Amino acid sequence: MADNIQELALEDVIGDRFARYSKYIIQERALPDIRDGLKPVQRRILYAMNKDGNTFDKAYRKSAKSVGNVMGNYHPHGDSSIYEAMVRMSQDWKLREPLIEMHGNNGSIDADPAAAMRYTEARLSKIAGELLRDLDKETVEMVLNFDDTEYEPTVLPAHFPNLLVNGATGISAGYATDIPPHNLREVIDALVYLLAHPNAKLEDMMEFVKGPDFPTGGIIQGIDGIKKAYETGKGRIVLRSRTKISTIRGGKQQIEVTEIPYEVNKAQLVKKMDEIRLNKDVAGISEVRDESDRQGLSIVIELNKDANADGILAYLFKKTDLQITYNFNMVAINNQRPERVGLLTALQAYLDFQKEIITKRTRFDLAKAQKRQHVVEGLIKMISILDEVVATIRESQNRKNAKENIMAKFGFTDIQAEAIVTLQLYCLTNTDVTQLEAEAKELAATIAEYELILADAKELNKVLRKELKAIAKEFGSDRKAEIEDQVEELKIDQTVMIADEDVMLLVSRSGYVKRSSVRSFNASDVTENGLREDDQPIFLEKVNTLSHVFIFTNKGNLIYRPVHEISDVKWKDTGEHVSQTINGLDSDEEMLSVMIFDSLETAGNFVLTTSDGWIKQTAFVDLTPSRTYRKRAAVAMKLKDPTAKIVAINFVPTATTGVQVCLLSTVGYAVQYDLAEVSVTGARTAGVRAMDLRDDETIASALIVQPTDEIGIITQRGAFKRMAVSDIAVTSRARRGSMILRELKAQPHEIVAACIINDPLAALEVVTSRHLIHDIIPSNYPVSSGYSNGTFVIDVDVEGRPVQMITKILAMVNN
Repeated sequence: MADNIQELALEDVIGDRFARYSKYIIQERALPDIRDGLKPVQRRILYAMNKDGNTFDKAYRKSAKSVGNVMGNYHPHGDSSIYEAMVRMSQDWKLREPLIEMHGNNGSIDADPAAAMRYTEARLSKIAGELLRDLDKETVEMVLNFDDTEYEPTVLPAHFPNLLVNGATGISAGYATDIPPHNLREVIDALVYLLAHPNAKLEDMMEFVKGPDFPTGGIIQGIDGIKKAYETGKGRIVLRSRTKISTIRGGKQQIEVTEIPYEVNKAQLVKKMDEIRLNKDVAGISEVRDESDRQGLSIVIELNKDANADGILAYLFKKTDLQITYNFNMVAINNQRPERVGLLTALQAYLDFQKEIITKRTRFDLAKAQKRQHVVEGLIKMISILDEVVATIRESQNRKNAKENIMAKFGFTDIQAEAIVTLQLYCLTNTDVTQLEAEAKELAATIAEYELILADAKELNKVLRKELKAIAKEFGSDRKAEIEDQVEELKIDQTVMIADEDVMLLVSRSGYVKRSSVRSFNASDVTENGLREDDQPIFLEKVNTLSHVFIFTNKGNLIYRPVHEISDVKWKDTGEHVSQTINGLDSDEEMLSVMIFDSLETAGNFVLTTSDGWIKQTAFVDLTPSRTYRKRAAVAMKLKDPTAKIVAINFVPTATTGVQVCLLSTVGYAVQYDLAEVSVTGARTAGVRAMDLRDDETIASALIVQPTDEIGIITQRGAFKRMAVSDIAVTSRARRGSMILRELKAQPHEIVAACIINDPLAALEVVTSRHLIHDIIPSNYPVSSGYSNGTFVIDVDVEGRPVQMITKILAMVNN
């Protein structure tokens, strides 16, 4: 025993053993043979059932019996793996031409498992018989089984191209295969053409084999992917469900799915689409139903009235397995080794194999015919000397002696003598002599035909062509999958992902943003908005969820949000602060202005003005959101002085004409000039000089006005002034302008804010330094001259100094 012990390095042992294991699972388990398209377990199942007489023309037998035969005689593995392979070969949604017929529950397209093998019954299908035909004519190599008790075939004669027709899928060590199913008639047409044109190109083959033909149908997109796959064995196509949009009761629409992609789990697909409905990932789906029955597959997606059916369908194609990408990886065992093969290689390998099968079958049939011809010749000779032969046999001692005597006396061969001594007396009639002569003539013609097939390749090709066409005629069927040349690019209409509804949007000065349902807003007190006492809303309006929000800060930043992405909370909740998602904002940065747009393709310019006297126009398109808008604010304007702030943001549509810009400084100067004098520049620019400022003077407000407008002004002393824009002289950019407040030596008025007054019923809201709100009705005050300080409206000692003035938000809401 000690002499048998070897000292080996672990890496050498592991490498050697794994190499053997890999070779085994590659050749004997996971990959199909290029000749018959079968894996070993499939081949053994078909062979065992055929040997047991379990064929299409016989009664069904229990699946457990077939599994037992396979496991006991040919495949020493678990019964579950054998039964699973048998079930798969019976599933018409997995195989284009099922090889096994099964009674009972053999699973479903919903991935339901088959019933236990003790409950189901199976038999070979008729087309499976074509794989096994001529197996008894020494056409393929037979080898001993695992325990050397029986022989099994290394490959089946395969009289139809099963590899391409039914496809294959499998994973082994270092190799995987994904060969899609094809149409039997198309593949045979290609084989017939290749047989007649051995130098045919791939393009010629694709005139016949258009592409895969999946048993579940569907629409294949991407002719380039098919061509690449057929050329290299590797490629990609898009496989889309077959759908139809129809109108139903109440003017609503529904999407009906009648074919789904190959190997997609229908139940999981329906579940995913229903989850999209429940989660409201896409707006407009009211119900998802699986109406499939024995008549065929049917999934119905019922839509709400006025829903965008095409947009919803595009979203479902993109987000579910209603559309998938199928990857070709055509790997098969060719000449005892795994090889990635293209269409031409697979077709040629099959033709070569069939020529070999026909050659071996013809040799077998020829030998059999020649043997029978020899016997018939002996029988004819025997009948011509019948009396002498009979007398010789009667004189013999036994059968063996009788054979020897007639061989020695009349010159019969051993085979002829055996046939004579076993001949029954009724065969010695005159009629049977005629039959023997006819049979001899027929045998001679058959032998000549066999010899011609073996001697002439063209004759062999004729036989092969005839057999292939007969298979196509009997088993061929129309194509199920439709092929489209181009892959359709899926563009999801964002509107289908959002419920089209009106909501209340609030943005506060300190940066809190929220949206609430109109119902929640109406059920609450408008002042119970969840904000701190020192924070005020700068925007509160009813907006649509499909709209876009632009929030400008006083430090030149722009925060973009689609309305539907803003957190949806109850009206009494605070909402979300912009700093929770936006990085880089200063702690003292405030929200200055909010603008709502229906489209991101709006034409127009933003007009931005800084406190230190700079102004610019920037096109809307230059401030459209980037892909990082959720985390970073965009720069709307560059500030030259770090202490300066943006004081006004206005939007002017491109079509607007005759627009003036009116600037008011804190010390009471106003300048008005044509907006055209302000150049249009990019986002990260500082603009041009807006106004001639002196000493510590800053710009208090910038308004876009028409000559007929009126403006309202609030000063730090609580005085409100209403005046006509026409009282401000029109000059040119960067001028000092004219004084619009009366100068006082003691406690002069300073402008805090200004607003345009267009609506005689409009109300203005003034916020004081003590966080109190004072409402002003401009129509209650007269239009003042250009050189006056207006009327005192706020007691600053009691309410605090005014710090801002805006058009009253509640008036906006009510409107």
